[in-house]
Amino acid sequence: MERRKVGILGATGMVGQRFIQLLNNHPWFEITWLAASDRSAGKTFGEACRWKLDTPLPKKIAEMTVQPNVPELCEGELPKIIFAALDADIARDLEPRFAAAGCAVISNSSAFRMVADVPLVVPEVNADHLDLIETQSWRKAYGGKGGYIVTNPNCSAIGLVLALKPLEERFGIESLFVSTMQAVSGAGYPGVASLDILGNVVPFIKNEEEKMQEEVGKLLGRLDGNRIEMLDAKVSAHCNRVAVEDGHTECVSIKFKRKATREEILAAWSEFAPLRHFVQDQHLPTAPEQPVEYDAAVDRPQPRLDRMRGRGMAATVGRLRECTLLDWKFVVLSHNTIRGAAGAALLNAEVLALLGKLDKLGVNAKPVAAQVAVTA
Repeated sequence: MERRKVGILGATGMVGQRFIQLLNNHPWFEITWLAASDRSAGKTFGEACRWKLDTPLPKKIAEMTVQPNVPELCEGELPKIIFAALDADIARDLEPRFAAAGCAVISNSSAFRMVADVPLVVPEVNADHLDLIETQSWRKAYGGKGGYIVTNPNCSAIGLVLALKPLEERFGIESLFVSTMQAVSGAGYPGVASLDILGNVVPFIKNEEEKMQEEVGKLLGRLDGNRIEMLDAKVSAHCNRVAVEDGHTECVSIKFKRKATREEILAAWSEFAPLRHFVQDQHLPTAPEQPVEYDAAVDRPQPRLDRMRGRGMAATVGRLRECTLLDWKFVVLSHNTIRGAAGAALLNAEVLALLGKLDKLGVNAKPVAAQVAVTA
């Protein structure tokens, strides 16, 4: 596949850095544009960014000039594919402006996840929801070739729905209880102060429980024409911040609509390979071979040992056992800044490429009236 030029909004933050790491030498995409806030614009990326990842900052990226994070002020032509790693309040203003400029905005922000005509997507779970982009006003304004917004879920929801999807398909879900132990990298940088998190557990992450409960319903919902019919299940979440660098661990108890044996649950996970059918003979560079891996050890999964399974893109489940309150309980682990953030958006982009939805985006010029409303 021909390499496409892409840009990164919010490039200096933790998720922006992870985008750079994952996109460096990607066979389908090439970073040609970086943007960040006013304090970074005009500097080289190496000057503007405090690089925090465990691989070197690529020299080519370090030498790139950081652009302003508004399309009207950017020099030169905008790339038609934008990976956005913005705080929700900033994304709420900026992402529609880039979509109105004719860009495919592939967002990690929570700003538009629950908007009716914006797809909230984990490809192994609900790739068919991507059809919603055709209903967006920016897209329709240019004969079906305009820009659009696609989102991926909250970092705590992604690993959970990967484990839930094959179970929901076979047994149905009546109710769900989940308690999370979430890594400090999920708070960004500088994030949680060391004196608040070392030797401690913080039993509150702003809006996290609400996001999990809402997003699971949309992700596991059914596309009905131009709307999502939400999953008919009760979901309750407790979210905690713990002193772990990367990797969200979640303890799950679940009640099914149809009875399931241990062997049937394990088979559902091991046989779960939806992208093989979806992409047929195509290869998605970021997709894990097995999206859900079960570890039978009594003390797994663990963040230090299991977060990089599937190059950080797989969810690991373990400790499957009967639940005395509901039906079954288990533990699921996923890498929160790879599978839960940048890698999730990148996989969405790869699927969009295969579907032809990154081709012939219709607007090259900077917008005159950039703000276009989405359907509430």
